[in-house]
Amino acid sequence: MFSSLKERTGEVLLPGDEFCFEADDTISLAGPAKPDKVVCGPGLRRSGDRLLVCKSGVLRHKPPNVFWLDSQQRRYVPARGETVIGIVTLKSGDVFKVDFGGSEQASLSYLAFEGSTKRNRPNVQVGDLVFSQFLLANQDMEPELVCVDGSGRANGMGVFGAGGLLFTVSLGLVRRLLAPHSEVLADLQQLVPCELVIGMNGRLWAKAAGAQQTLIVCNLLQSADTMTAPQRRALFRRVAQGAL
Repeated sequence: MFSSLKERTGEVLLPGDEFCFEADDTISLAGPAKPDKVVCGPGLRRSGDRLLVCKSGVLRHKPPNVFWLDSQQRRYVPARGETVIGIVTLKSGDVFKVDFGGSEQASLSYLAFEGSTKRNRPNVQVGDLVFSQFLLANQDMEPELVCVDGSGRANGMGVFGAGGLLFTVSLGLVRRLLAPHSEVLADLQQLVPCELVIGMNGRLWAKAAGAQQTLIVCNLLQSADTMTAPQRRALFRRVAQGAL
């Protein structure tokens, strides 16, 4: 099955497609990877001696043996440790309610900020943008956000958003932007220097030198969402030549 998966890398797979396991094939996300043992990621699921495709997308491969489906999914499912951009919708006692684009809102305690105490509360208002990470993300419990890392430091998280623009893209583009040595991000920064905050939930916040440049950044990223690499580079060249 390992060889058949490698042969179909780069192809579009649909829900219902399947691969059959060989006798010693195993799938494990927690254990150490072994040569020729398949490790499945998002979009792939093991059922008995079969590997099932559970959502449509392009099959990707990361050496030596990790496979997953790269799709244009827009619905975000929270996962523990992921950083997201949320909007504060309600202040209820000691807890803020935050909309992160999921099926329900998440809770954010006022103590989940760096340096926050009962006497020194953070200045958070309804409508503020917060960059935070999931401390708890369970399908049977309310999601919980924090604005500190494991050592109690903000590490770039907290309330932000003054003077910028918030917009949404697909989760696939977010992964491409956050990938090491991202070509999309490098080309964009060379064309229009800007500040970017990227949430795993598909929300992006951008701020450039002026309002026009900020709008150009947003339009370029939203256009690049559905473009191939040559199409994106051609678009960026036209913008550099003054087409926009």
